[in-house]
Amino acid sequence: MARIELDLAHAYRRDPQQDSDYALLPLKMTFEDGGAYALLGPSGCGKTTMLNIMSGLLVPSRGSVHFDGRDVTRASPQERNIAQVFQFPVIYDTMTVAENLAFPLRNRKVPKEQIHKRVGEIAEMLELSGQLNQRAAGLAADAKQKISLGRGLVRPDVSAVLFDEPLTVIDPHLKWQLRRKLKQIHHELKLTLIYVTHDQVEALTFADQVMVMTRGRAVQVGSAADLFERPSHTFVGHFIGSPGMNFLAGHVDDTGFHIGGMTLALPSGRSLPAGAIKLGVRPEYVVPVPAHTAGAVAATVSQVQDVGTHVMLSASLDGHVLKARLSPDAVQWAPGEVVWLKVMGEHTCFYLNEEIVP
Repeated sequence: MARIELDLAHAYRRDPQQDSDYALLPLKMTFEDGGAYALLGPSGCGKTTMLNIMSGLLVPSRGSVHFDGRDVTRASPQERNIAQVFQFPVIYDTMTVAENLAFPLRNRKVPKEQIHKRVGEIAEMLELSGQLNQRAAGLAADAKQKISLGRGLVRPDVSAVLFDEPLTVIDPHLKWQLRRKLKQIHHELKLTLIYVTHDQVEALTFADQVMVMTRGRAVQVGSAADLFERPSHTFVGHFIGSPGMNFLAGHVDDTGFHIGGMTLALPSGRSLPAGAIKLGVRPEYVVPVPAHTAGAVAATVSQVQDVGTHVMLSASLDGHVLKARLSPDAVQWAPGEVVWLKVMGEHTCFYLNEEIVP
């Protein structure tokens, strides 16, 4: 296992001149030995580029990669002792499940007794023990991907295991089982695991620390609670949560926060720079209140959706859509009615130039 330090930038084109020329903008990041991390973001944001730089499949156009303080920027994947699991299963169809799992160990001349023991341990963790003697060719896609996962995990001395959207081919109802299994394996084996995904549920349930990326930039690294409660960038607020954070653009002066002809007093002890600013609040923290309650705004109901576990209320205010996630037994409003919603409180965040105001 290894502590991985990145201090780099990468562009696929020569002589990059502007931010849009970079696949990865300059960043510094440390992945601690034995940690479980996720790289989360939309397609094209640079997640796989970063993973391939860590694995040694790609050399950064600028900067360096260090494993346990050793510069490995130009070292091969073999020299870094990396295991990588790809989006689609990479296995040997003519081999049995046991032979596939044993292959990385046999290549390294590990004694047969150790191979047998290790293959048995990994097969049991992945619930493949009953299929060890089956040929891989006849297995379903989820079982084949389990073999790929197992081959990545079977080497006990590996520096890190890198996963590039490994659950893409898995049926949705099986994904939660494999996510849970990976989490369990991490606790048992204490390997350094780095997981690339565009699915926030996968990232937040698997990783202890999540790096949220957009347009080649890492905008926040933190726990699930950090990303939900205090998004450091408006992109994180939009991307994390279902639905994402509400943002209301207004302006601040000595009297408070102004929006839609209303003035809201700032939370006690809170000071903000004067001028244009965005208020951010999660739908979970927006609640209906009596008219003219402090910290509330008047909005016009546009839609009410009953999804069983909760009611999603959508209302319009000064050109913004404001969403509130309410209990199923909440008072029902009809489209066109005016509802007062409290948006100012302890969970409210403020953003200047898309960055959170401390």
